[in-house]
Amino acid sequence: MHNGFASFYRGKKVLVTGHTGFKGGWLASWLKLLGAEVTGFARPPATEPNLFTAASVDIGMQSVIGEIQDLTQVRDLFNRVQPEIVIHNAAQAIVRRSYRDPVETYATNVMGTVHILAATQQTLSVRAVVIVTSDKCYENRERVDGYREEDPMGGHDPYSSSKGAAELITAAYRRSFFSGQGSAAIASVRAGNVIGGGDWSEDRLIPDIARAISSDTPIIIRSPGSIRPWQHVLEPLRGYLLVAERLWREGRKYAEAWNFGPRQEDAVTVSEVARRVIAKWGSGKLEIRPDPTGPHEAKYLQLNCGKSARLLGWRPELRLEQALDWTVEWYRSYYERSLPAREVTQHQIQSYMEASKL
Repeated sequence: MHNGFASFYRGKKVLVTGHTGFKGGWLASWLKLLGAEVTGFARPPATEPNLFTAASVDIGMQSVIGEIQDLTQVRDLFNRVQPEIVIHNAAQAIVRRSYRDPVETYATNVMGTVHILAATQQTLSVRAVVIVTSDKCYENRERVDGYREEDPMGGHDPYSSSKGAAELITAAYRRSFFSGQGSAAIASVRAGNVIGGGDWSEDRLIPDIARAISSDTPIIIRSPGSIRPWQHVLEPLRGYLLVAERLWREGRKYAEAWNFGPRQEDAVTVSEVARRVIAKWGSGKLEIRPDPTGPHEAKYLQLNCGKSARLLGWRPELRLEQALDWTVEWYRSYYERSLPAREVTQHQIQSYMEASKL
C-alpha cells in the first residue's frame, strides 16, 4: 500500500460530483477526513431518508446543488472552484429505473460525463480526473471468469449501455484532447455491487432489507438465485482515491481503465446475503416473490482485478462477512438512534484506513 495516500489529499482541491448520493456521500466524508478541500456538485438527495442528510455530509465542505445535464452550470462551477482533482460520480444508477426512463438515464450518464470532460478541457487547474462508471459497462456474456479492462463495452439495458458509452466517451476525450504534455490525466473506474450504511436507493437489496425491517414488513426478494459481487463501499472508493493520486503524481501512465471488485468467493446469491443480514440484525422475514415479467437483469457478473492489484497494490480488504457486519451496524445505529450517523460513518472510515494501513 502506498504510504503517502493519507497525507496526499491534505489541502488538495477536490471536486466530487454526486456527493448527495450513497457512494458520493461516503467519498466526500472520507476526503474531508483526509483534509482535502472538498466541493460537491449534485442534485438534491433522491431518497428520504438519505446518507447526505443522515450523516451531515455537507458539514466541512462546499455543497453545490445543481444539474450535471446543464453544461453552463458545470463550466461555471469549474471556473469558480478551480479544482485540482475531479471524481465524477454523479449518475442515474438504478437498472430498473433506466427501463422506465431511458432518456433521463442517457442524459445524466452520457451527457453528464461529456460535460465534466468539456469543463476539464477549459480548466487549467485540473490535473487528475476519475470517471466512475460500472462493472455493467462490459458486454456481459454471463461467463464465469472475470472481465478485464480491455474487454468490449456493451450493455443489455439503458443503464448498462449508458455506462459503456461513458467509457467510450472517456477514452475518446483522452485520446483527442488530453494526450499533450501538461494536460489533465483522465482515468475511468469500474466497480460492482457496493453495500454499506446509508443507502436507501430503490430496487437494491440492502436498502430494501433495511426499509422492510425498520417498518416491520416482509423482505421481498425478486431473484434469489442471482449472484452479485458484493463489496463494502469503501473498497472501490479506496481504488478511486489511489487512481486519482497516481494520475496526479505520474500523469498519463495511469490514465486508463481500472477494475475494483471483491474476491471471487464473496460473489454469493441474493438470498444468501439476505439471510445473513437478517441473522446479524436479529429480525426480518424473507419472502421470495419472483417477477417473471420484470425487465432483464444480469444473473452473474465478475471483474478481474489483477491489473489493479499489480499496478496499484489494491486488493479487497474486508471479507463479505465484515462488510455485512459494518453495514448492519450502521443501519441499526441509525434506526435505533444509538449513535449519530456522522460518527458511525467517520468511525468506519477510520477503521477501514487502519485495516488497509493507509
